[in-house]
Amino acid sequence: MKKIYIAAGLFLAIASGYGQNRSSEKADKLYDSYQYVAAIEEYLKLAEGRKGDSHVYRQLADSYYNVFNMGEAARWYAKAAESSQDAETYYRYAQALRSQGKYQEANRQMDRFAALLPNDQRAKDHKANPDYIPSLSSKGRLFDISETSINSKDQSDFGAVLSNENILYFVSTRNNSNRTDKWVKQPYLDIFQAVRNADGTLSEPRAVNELNTAFHDGPVTVSADGNTMFFARDGLNDGNFDKDRKNNVKIGQQGLYRATRVDGKWTNIQALPFNSKSYSVTHPSLSPDGKTLYFTSNMPGGHGDSDIWKVSVDGSNYGKPQNLGSNVNTAGKEGFPCITENGILYFASSGKQGFGGLDVFRADLNSDGEAVNVGKPVNSEKDDFSFSFNTAKNEGYFSSNRNGTDDIVRAVPVCRVEAIAMVKDGKTGRALPGAGVSILDARKNVIATRQSGPNGEVSFDVDCDTEYVLQASKKDYEAGSGRVGKTKGGRTSVDISLEPVEVVITDTEVILKSIYFEFDRSNITQQGAAELDKLVNVMEKYPDMVIYVKSHTDGKGSAAYNLRLSEQRAQSTVQYLVSKGIGKERISGKGFGSTEPKVDCRANCTEEEDAQNRRSEFKIIKR
Repeated sequence: MKKIYIAAGLFLAIASGYGQNRSSEKADKLYDSYQYVAAIEEYLKLAEGRKGDSHVYRQLADSYYNVFNMGEAARWYAKAAESSQDAETYYRYAQALRSQGKYQEANRQMDRFAALLPNDQRAKDHKANPDYIPSLSSKGRLFDISETSINSKDQSDFGAVLSNENILYFVSTRNNSNRTDKWVKQPYLDIFQAVRNADGTLSEPRAVNELNTAFHDGPVTVSADGNTMFFARDGLNDGNFDKDRKNNVKIGQQGLYRATRVDGKWTNIQALPFNSKSYSVTHPSLSPDGKTLYFTSNMPGGHGDSDIWKVSVDGSNYGKPQNLGSNVNTAGKEGFPCITENGILYFASSGKQGFGGLDVFRADLNSDGEAVNVGKPVNSEKDDFSFSFNTAKNEGYFSSNRNGTDDIVRAVPVCRVEAIAMVKDGKTGRALPGAGVSILDARKNVIATRQSGPNGEVSFDVDCDTEYVLQASKKDYEAGSGRVGKTKGGRTSVDISLEPVEVVITDTEVILKSIYFEFDRSNITQQGAAELDKLVNVMEKYPDMVIYVKSHTDGKGSAAYNLRLSEQRAQSTVQYLVSKGIGKERISGKGFGSTEPKVDCRANCTEEEDAQNRRSEFKIIKR
């Protein structure tokens, strides 16, 4: 669980300070000093007794929220919300509900939040797209994920960063010989490392003892050459704390430190000049060129609880920290930045639209575009965070509590290819704009449908290692298709030629190809629909034309069954044409079963003769 982050000075909550009463005084003192685990014990005594009220319920819910127990948080927010609450309480309640997959109820609480703070960006995002979950869930996956072997049972493991030297650094509470942080009832964080072997496996982790202290240490970031490290450390270790004399506790702030590697050991540890007793500075990420350090802080000048910042680095000299602005930061919580060599920033946020709790986002710092959710399977209804990516190794790691505790998960980019359909006129070779193009998977499921542009092109972003079918259609043209084979990424083009429709019209009937139905059913297939669309075009061209549909079967099966099936197919055909805008008075139909065979072969029909007898006829009643 993420109890540890509170103690590390990451996301300190602001005590509400109102509605307190004498019975909750002890619990409130514990809450105000960030001792949420102890506060929960005291609030529960009140809530489960006869002294529970709106204040106790909200404080209890906030306590659970701050130790990332969203199930219990939602339970007590529901009790608190029976009375009027402040806007942030409704927002936290919505977040807790999302983490449980209860999106409809979460939206109701977001409505209450937005009514109180309509100008808050979170409220604006909600109003603009309240039902974003289906579209977010349907996004093509960017990464494949797998478990790692280095996770410890029932302890927090997070902050994994893979160096260019194949050393995986991370932080963990697994050292049970450490002192226990009384605030969260877990051991203090230590920095660990494991070697990534050539086959992708990881060695047994070992503690980086020269960096670890009696308090919290980590997470870390390492320079491209592996000889410089920036890491976070608890302020209690070197006096970087304030005393809360009222509650008799020391409130430490995390700060950032620099170390250099000499003879395989980390030494020359120096505090960065912008550490403070008043706010936390943590979660470092050094740019590959070593010139910019990204970090998380709740320092003044931010947008919310915690923001992503950056500072220039020139040897041991540092510039002035700069906030990354509203494209990244929100009024909620942002943390765990990771910058790649191509300027892509990965980070965690609870203030942007996600599945619940913390979600991983990516922002292209080379542009002014908004950060986007990386989607599933990296993100889930639980907390997903601390995403790092080594571009040279084409490998990333992140942490999630989806299985109950914070575990480190490996992430490998999904190989993607841009499949481009080039739709052309089969006779002239000219590009065909406005054609509908669908891409289908191996099971013939339609993944997406788009229209070709002015140059006849339409593109789809799909997996490299999967085969697809592209189907194109356009009014007055026969449908066409093409295949997308497996590739190694990049781009692949598929030409699809559509032949102009040429329908035979005699004095008595409109002649089409066979109208296909599913076996033993009256449902029109996609191929059958394409043929019927030709009849629609003819009837639109001749607005006075009246058609009588005659549906026939072969002689197999009983006469009664064949008659019933043919009648169903005739009516399905009529209904399809009506659905395309043909007036009911212009189209009618009837099934004749096997009573009017085209080939009178009786019981000795060949398969070819049976196929000829299974037909639909489109008789012209009026032209």
